[in-house]
Amino acid sequence: MIVSPSVAERSEAEAVFQMETGGPESVRSALGMNATRIGDAVVLSMRNDPTHYWSKALGFGRTAPVTAELIHEVCAFYRAEGSPQAILQLAPSVIPQDWTEICAREGITAGSSWVKLVAEVDDAVAHADAPNRRQADGLRVARVSADDADEWASVTLRSFGMPEEHYTGMVAATVGRAGWHAYGVWLGRELVGAGNVFHDGDIAEVFGNAVLPHARNRGGQTELLAASARTAAMLGCRLLVAETATETDEGDNSSLHNVLRFGFKVVYERRNWMWQPTT
Repeated sequence: MIVSPSVAERSEAEAVFQMETGGPESVRSALGMNATRIGDAVVLSMRNDPTHYWSKALGFGRTAPVTAELIHEVCAFYRAEGSPQAILQLAPSVIPQDWTEICAREGITAGSSWVKLVAEVDDAVAHADAPNRRQADGLRVARVSADDADEWASVTLRSFGMPEEHYTGMVAATVGRAGWHAYGVWLGRELVGAGNVFHDGDIAEVFGNAVLPHARNRGGQTELLAASARTAAMLGCRLLVAETATETDEGDNSSLHNVLRFGFKVVYERRNWMWQPTT
């Protein structure tokens, strides 16, 4: 499948920007959050983030080439914010020829990689409705109401091994917000999994699908993907977009395998470029 970075990167960039900027002001203040747009990239800083995950710049190269001046402005924003580090995520096709020189000058080094995956919504719905698809073992997937927002956000964060203080308020604020569609996975009465769909024009972003460790291997993540596909179809979307880590020598990435089995195709592998302030 050939999908341009301008399409594949757009929904993720806008989803992360909305999530970080749309949380309560008390949360933003506690985490030292700030965000801006530089060129066509969204640039997000979270100064007090012990996970070093949420300070990131992405969405590059959608409308204009990536230049040394653009990257310098991005890094200058992080320096001004006092960010201890940040991740720059660029699709491989938008990296400029002088990238090595830019990295040396700005203090950027190569980190881990993610894969960008895309599925046609019609194909994803066909997988969701396939009569021979394995059904979830004792699990129920349903939309999340405002009453369950905090618990749902807690499950999201715990599933990814992230802290809950302050972050719960940021994640919970997406429930019920225009363009967002939150789903939960229940095992009996216990909420054990969480996922979100971000609607951006004709694209739906599969955001944060995860299940708590004790409830895994029951088909919960696949049911979240099915809910995402049906939601995207209801919204009239053309594509579903997702991201996950690549596999490493340390072991398989079960999330990647689940997404691939559901009909998603890898459109490219994207490096996480790590910025740290130089002395």
